[in-house]
Amino acid sequence: MDSTPLVDRMRGFGTTIFAQMSALALETDAVNLGQGFPDTDGPDEILDGAVAAIKGGHNQYPPGPGILPLREAIADHQRAYYGLDYDPNGEVLVTAGATEAITASILALCEPGDEVIAFEPTYDSYAASIALAHAVLKPVRLDGPDFTLDRDRLLAQVTDRTKLLLINSPHNPTGHVLTETELGWIAELAIERDLIVITDEVYEHLVFDGVHRPLATFPGMRERTIQISSAGKTFSVTGWKIGWACSTPELISAVTTTKQFLTYVNGGPFQYAVAEALRLPKERIAEVTDRLRAGRDQLRAGLTAAGLEPFACQGTYFLTTDVAELGYTDGVDFCLELPKKVGVVAVPSRVFYLDPGPAKTYVRFAFCKRPELLAEASDRLAKLAR
Repeated sequence: MDSTPLVDRMRGFGTTIFAQMSALALETDAVNLGQGFPDTDGPDEILDGAVAAIKGGHNQYPPGPGILPLREAIADHQRAYYGLDYDPNGEVLVTAGATEAITASILALCEPGDEVIAFEPTYDSYAASIALAHAVLKPVRLDGPDFTLDRDRLLAQVTDRTKLLLINSPHNPTGHVLTETELGWIAELAIERDLIVITDEVYEHLVFDGVHRPLATFPGMRERTIQISSAGKTFSVTGWKIGWACSTPELISAVTTTKQFLTYVNGGPFQYAVAEALRLPKERIAEVTDRLRAGRDQLRAGLTAAGLEPFACQGTYFLTTDVAELGYTDGVDFCLELPKKVGVVAVPSRVFYLDPGPAKTYVRFAFCKRPELLAEASDRLAKLAR
């Protein structure tokens, strides 16, 4: 037997940097600001809803598209927040988190050799999903300090093999929220070249500066956009893995055809809880946003005091900084040394790039943690300045 049985196209996707850095955090008893998951639970209403659903007997396979109450709640949410109308019967699909929705969409729509344009730095699952489909990732790099989209770079990546645009806003890991102008460029390109757009909007409610506008709200875009989101980030339940996709009946049918052979269904009782969560008053969801905004500001102050000036962050869970300011020439070296030196774990941003270029010295820190943990991390990071 081949000592490396893994297929060639997946050999670049071994142990993730998140697993590596989390193991280092345990080994050094460091404050883990690497992986983006909260260390507090979401609103009591959603937790109580899950318990009630489990005790109420909702523990077997849910329907393939997801339970109707959740699909109706998703449709109502889209209408209430964005004025988008989706039929819960045929235009909404519940998935095992946004990651599955994205993977199922790419697998359903790409033939071998088709090209998928995505912003770089990219969330790590994008490249793997594209490789699974035998497709080709064409990155459009967003440069610090503001990480705005360069229209010429976007257009330069379009070829006759371009099949999909994979758009992430609010953007992980940079925290950039696409502007009306940037979204307009993308919509114009998609319509002109007859492209399908997958929009990853999992941080839609975690915008601290500016406003999130779904691309599907632009003229001519609803019928060519697969809008994807999830409950994990909004309600601080990342382990539940309840996501969804909204689009036309034709596109949802295509995604469903693939999705049903990935997980089939998932999270029966959690689906009932998320249905209740999506119907919470807007001010309850705003409480989560406000808490994370405070976390961003707290960690930003801590990084600044340590001699690291974070780049602008308009949303998500993350702050990015350039460790070249401390004399480092590679963010990986900094991240490997940091736990042993001061007891804090971060993630080198270069792992989110095919070619990091000037981002080679960028490092990402997660601020979705309790204030006392961020305070401890800030105290430890202050040693860098000394």
